[in-house]
Amino acid sequence: MASEREPGSQAQGAKTVAGTVPRLYQQVFEIVAGQIVQGVLAEGTRLSESSLAEQFGISRAPARQALCELEREGLLLKSSGRGYRVAKPKDKTFGDGAAVPGSGDEMRLTQLATWERIYGEVESEIAARTSFAGWRVNETELARHYDVSRTVARDVVARLQQRGLVRKDDRSRWIAPAMTPEHVGELYELRWLLEPVALEKAASRLPSELLPEIRERLEAAISSAETLTGPDLDRLEEDLHVTLLGHCENSPMMQAISLPQALLIAHRFLYRWMPRLFGAEPFLPEHLDIVQKLEAGHVTAAADALRRHLQVSRDRAIDRIHRVTQEVHPEDLPYLEKF
Repeated sequence: MASEREPGSQAQGAKTVAGTVPRLYQQVFEIVAGQIVQGVLAEGTRLSESSLAEQFGISRAPARQALCELEREGLLLKSSGRGYRVAKPKDKTFGDGAAVPGSGDEMRLTQLATWERIYGEVESEIAARTSFAGWRVNETELARHYDVSRTVARDVVARLQQRGLVRKDDRSRWIAPAMTPEHVGELYELRWLLEPVALEKAASRLPSELLPEIRERLEAAISSAETLTGPDLDRLEEDLHVTLLGHCENSPMMQAISLPQALLIAHRFLYRWMPRLFGAEPFLPEHLDIVQKLEAGHVTAAADALRRHLQVSRDRAIDRIHRVTQEVHPEDLPYLEKF
């Protein structure tokens, strides 16, 4: 099969949580959405990853995700050739009815450090490939590939280490270990030991609107399972395992949890192929059960349900990785050496 590229960092929809800086692709989405509905970008205008990346001074991964979100909202259509074209505007709203922000003249992307501009793409490319093999990461080649300094490349690798994607071997070389059945099993074991405890600690600190919002998204996903995309599934995973657990205030515990959650990053690549290979996603009713128990005030039962969910998810993840690696063959990258 021809080489496939993972679709980039895909953790949330385009909506921004109040008080936080929106992700890079969200900022691009909002600007372009505003330009489309206000007629700044006319119907039929062609957009591509490369043109968006060049326009905003970003890497292709956030540009790719912004385009996917715009298509999902009906603002773009896949072009008969490569890229997208602007759809006929229907109204001045998108998503769940929120007003579209102003045009690009009224908004600017939040300035990011150089490492942040390439990090999402590097994370996605490495996470995609750990399903197939283990890799050594060459900082010099990484810097050359993205035309950045060694310092920037080092900052990117340091962040990858924090996220649990890379570590140093016994010769102090950076490696991204393969998602073998043994490694996946170890990571899931850590998750089912730690995440239920974090859930119990987070339960009393959850904002009142969070559980209903997560439940509504899950119910909507279950009722329209056949139309779910990889980004949809990624966001639903993050709702429970990142956003909700993030209200646990035990910082050392959350640091420990972040290591096995490298699995969530790898799943972004795997979820791209879910509709074609796997059909309905079984984690949806399991997440819904956990959230409903929390809403009912049954915290211990919710923690037990989360533990069971993670235990059964281990074998599903191993099977998913095995089946996808039989069908997909990512292209080689100069900064990654297979071992």
